Amino acid sequence: MKKSLLAVAALSAIAGAAQAQSSVTIYGVLDAGYANQKSDGAGTNAQSKASNSIIASSMEQTSRLGFKGTEDLGGGMSALFTVETGLQPTNESASVWNNRQSFVGLKKNGAGTFTIGTQYTQAFQALSATDVGQTNNMPGSAVYPQTMSGSNGNAGAKPFAAAGGPGGATDGLTVRTSNTVNAQSDNFAGFTLGASYTQNGTTVTPTNTTSTSANHTGWGVKADYTWNKLYVVLAANKLKSSDTQGGVTSVTNPAPSLWSAPNGGVNTQDNQAYAAATYDFGILKAYLQYMNRKATDTVNTNYYAQRRAQQIGVRSYITPTIEGWANVGNGRITTFGASNPSSNFVAWQAGLNYYLSKRTNVYGIYGSNNQSSAAPVNPSLNVSAFAVGVRHTF
Repeated sequence: MKKSLLAVAALSAIAGAAQAQSSVTIYGVLDAGYANQKSDGAGTNAQSKASNSIIASSMEQTSRLGFKGTEDLGGGMSALFTVETGLQPTNESASVWNNRQSFVGLKKNGAGTFTIGTQYTQAFQALSATDVGQTNNMPGSAVYPQTMSGSNGNAGAKPFAAAGGPGGATDGLTVRTSNTVNAQSDNFAGFTLGASYTQNGTTVTPTNTTSTSANHTGWGVKADYTWNKLYVVLAANKLKSSDTQGGVTSVTNPAPSLWSAPNGGVNTQDNQAYAAATYDFGILKAYLQYMNRKATDTVNTNYYAQRRAQQIGVRSYITPTIEGWANVGNGRITTFGASNPSSNFVAWQAGLNYYLSKRTNVYGIYGSNNQSSAAPVNPSLNVSAFAVGVRHTF
């Protein structure tokens, strides 16, 4: 009897120790307020005007709910996971699942981390670490463009979202890819390296018909260096989508999907590059950013869309509780090949945060995008918007 009690006590102690070495964290963001956007050349009529006014969410940061955990496996090894969904606090359909990130992996101290699932791309990780506006969802960024989506806005969801072509969010860098493995090194003498690979191939052969296949693949790399208050990063994504029927490449009009590979793109090679540097002067932090994205139709390589942009900015705490930022950038959009119309653009944004606590702030943001001429898939020439709201993190 005593031996049994001792065995139970020992097992309980081991289980308690194992439990103590594991942890799960619940985290999230709730962001809601008022947004107003005005645009010239809205819709298909380059002379028309539009105005959106809405109580909305996610202007400064996308609302989300996440779970992440780690388990100590011993010997400097640990298991980890993250599951994250978007939230829509101003929409009655807030319970709808939106898979932002879902991955599982292993970490080895002194080496790095290996994860599998739906994850941020290497280029977007670099952008997130060096964006003066911290990848907010307002117009006014040359390297992370956003415009209000009427359908989403009217539904009370995230109002500033992909517009479906140059001038909208989709001509920025690809944010996430599914079916992805990712490796990230630890810091070695100020350097860290990252690499990812995406693979999603499907072949279907119905009875008495020809087979069809869809193959979405891609890879990404990132290298960064930190020296005192200087941070420099270079990153690239190369994503490809191929669709065939009966062994023959599908010939479809890829205009709506040039910017969508590998998650929905049709026969597209999508190359993305990003470079940035930041320097913390103490009283303010300075930012320098550059991006180049070119999506080419693999059926007709003369058919492509390209966007290049550069941006500078500063971010600073004006007082211990008031933080401000400002950025300005410009670039050029080329759509449907070199012989088709191109457009130059200028973008700028300014914003303020007033922190009521470490987790809660009120904000005001104003941003503007201006194009020299209408691009074929985005006839909006001038877009300006402002938002005021409250953000709480937990």
